[in-house]
Amino acid sequence: MFNHFLRENKISTAILTIIRLYLGYAWFTAGFHKITGGFDASGYLKNAVANPVKGPDGSMVYGWYVNFLESFALPNIDVFNFIVPWGETLIGLGLMLGCLTTAAMFFGLVMNFSFFLAGTVSHNPTDIFLGFIILAAGYNAGKYGLDYWVVPFINKTVGKSKTKLVA
Repeated sequence: MFNHFLRENKISTAILTIIRLYLGYAWFTAGFHKITGGFDASGYLKNAVANPVKGPDGSMVYGWYVNFLESFALPNIDVFNFIVPWGETLIGLGLMLGCLTTAAMFFGLVMNFSFFLAGTVSHNPTDIFLGFIILAAGYNAGKYGLDYWVVPFINKTVGKSKTKLVA
């Protein structure tokens, strides 16, 4: 019932647009400030490795993520220094414009969970909660945006290519 409301109701479309714009603005400004202000993730990642998330017994909770940061992220810090600010900016643009909304929100959630696994709580729980609402709503979340034209175009284009491949 709630899923039907999220995916098909016009009132939910308006509410989703407000949520989408809020999240989009937050993502866009975070990324844009990193692009224009100079961004280096190495300090953040080194801190996440040195101070991992610990459980009540004091043991590391996400050891696999700390290993990922140590063995992959830090050695490839230049890649992450590019991906994080541009990813945040593009996620924000996608959400604000309502263009490829579900894809933008999916990648936003991936980044939120990455920050969460590194030990940053901040506003991530709220963003994750709102992000899952946007993701569950699917097309309806971007209906008052560019998705109104982009999604049918993609469906039409992909549909044509499938028939050509089969024929």
